[in-house]
Amino acid sequence: MIRVAVVEDDPVMRGVLCDAVHACSDMQLIGQEDNATSASVMIEKGGYDVLLCDLGLPDGSGLDLIRQETKTGRDTDIMVITMFANHKNIIDAIKAGARGYLLKDERIEDCIEAIYNIRRGGSPISPIIARQLLLHIEPDMSADPKPQKAPLTDREYEVLNLLSRGLSNADCADVLSISANTVGTHVKNIYRKLEVNNRAEAVFEASAKGWLAKF
Repeated sequence: MIRVAVVEDDPVMRGVLCDAVHACSDMQLIGQEDNATSASVMIEKGGYDVLLCDLGLPDGSGLDLIRQETKTGRDTDIMVITMFANHKNIIDAIKAGARGYLLKDERIEDCIEAIYNIRRGGSPISPIIARQLLLHIEPDMSADPKPQKAPLTDREYEVLNLLSRGLSNADCADVLSISANTVGTHVKNIYRKLEVNNRAEAVFEASAKGWLAKF
């Protein structure tokens, strides 16, 4: 029996993860929390084999929770499930003790398989995350590399930066004082120009190329 604990502030995502764990006859949901404070108490109690942890929480960082779990010395497998695909978050999470790193755009079936994988000693990582890690260890063959210019309009750039912070289309519309339909059109143009299929891939591509504002 694989005992699982979930830390996720998005109620929909948390519900999907917990329901998927409940549906597995050889898994048991030990606890679920939606903020860093209560999650820290859950970690103190322990009693689980796998900790699924988001990074962006309303009252703190999932990185601190990963470090807290690692310091206990327990044989817990920690897997990040997040929207954040930038290199710094990936490296920081791995250094803190995470053994897996998945994006929320993954199919729930893949997330469940990743739990089995990590308990078998594997390190499940979303393909796009693996690609980013490889990009950062590839030798730089350019003698004088020049930064690439983002192929986006100023408005598309604004929308992309808001998306990278986890805002929905409706939230972006409110911030920019435009309609949600207009935001949807900008998002489609962003995907087309960056040759991606979803938000996580768009954020990854922009982050890898240095097109996102620092935050």
